[in-house]
Amino acid sequence: MSEEVSYIDMSTLHNFMKDVFMGLGYPEEQAKISADILIEADVRGITSHGVQRLRYYYVRVKSNQHLVTDFKIIKDEAATAVIDGNHGNGHYISYKAMKISIEKAKKYGIGMVVVRNSTHYGIAGYYPLMAIKEGCLGITGTNARPAVAPTFGGEPVYGTNPLTFGFPTDEEFPFVLDCATSIIQRGKVEIAARNNTPLPDGVVIDRETGKTRTDAAQLLKDFVDNKAALLALGGAGEELSGHKGYGYATVVEILSAALQDGVFLKDLSGLDDEGTKVHFRVGHFFIAIDPSFFMGFEIFKAIAGNICRGLRNSDKVPDAFRIYTAGEKEYEAEKIVREKGVPLSKSIQEDLIFMRDELKLAKYNFSFK
Repeated sequence: MSEEVSYIDMSTLHNFMKDVFMGLGYPEEQAKISADILIEADVRGITSHGVQRLRYYYVRVKSNQHLVTDFKIIKDEAATAVIDGNHGNGHYISYKAMKISIEKAKKYGIGMVVVRNSTHYGIAGYYPLMAIKEGCLGITGTNARPAVAPTFGGEPVYGTNPLTFGFPTDEEFPFVLDCATSIIQRGKVEIAARNNTPLPDGVVIDRETGKTRTDAAQLLKDFVDNKAALLALGGAGEELSGHKGYGYATVVEILSAALQDGVFLKDLSGLDDEGTKVHFRVGHFFIAIDPSFFMGFEIFKAIAGNICRGLRNSDKVPDAFRIYTAGEKEYEAEKIVREKGVPLSKSIQEDLIFMRDELKLAKYNFSFK
């Protein structure tokens, strides 16, 4: 794999992705926000949600699954709001929703905005980071197309449903817990398939046999036919607490659908009863909290930082290199990416060339190295 990896500088990649979205019909502001969110994933080392997803969005827009955004605020109260995304660009809808949440938090101490009829919103951690930059705490979650089996089940019924928190600290980096409630997400399977490598054992279950599988390329096909499913955090059954990951995923499903009168579980498959493609209609929720309405921003940052340092400085087990807190690895990954550029596998390079040529973006004369 390493022999086929090339690097591209962040600025060039960001501009290219923005131009791709504009070439697909997005207004400049929406295109820029989508590119911002994708590049943030790559910068933070979350490659499953970065440029490798660009071709996914490209196909969705071309097939009329992700439309240019014309969302509507259908209910607006003091500290809350409900948005109907009208099947638009999930990045842009979610950016605006978190902005509204932050504005409400600044006025009332807490703001919560829920969204229905949206599309994939990218790296979940982007939105709490927005809140952190404004001196707030940020929380978000989203449901998604069915990919995960409930505990003791084999059928994919609910999505990877990330539950994501971001807290400012007095350190150089914030605490950002950005992860799915499944062991892995579909993007990890896509990366394994691209690189022709097996998945770890115990992360995907076969619907018919109930046994775990590792064959990434075939699994991508079987996911389409609902023949396999991802497993919740903790894995199959209750022995290693798979029911806990399943329970947290259900929390996300409820908050992504019930408050906004939205769609849930298998109705998010993107297909109607006859098998015809329809919009995904996913839901999200966004919460911003202003600590100045409690005991103050500086106190919050200091205690959050002390907690993180206390965890990292606790005794390690033999042969362990270090203890991390959430957001630390991403902070270190960012320094490397900013120096070396974003790594691109051979298949992603081919994707970029394909989109460049089809959209006639001739100014991007890629020279991968």
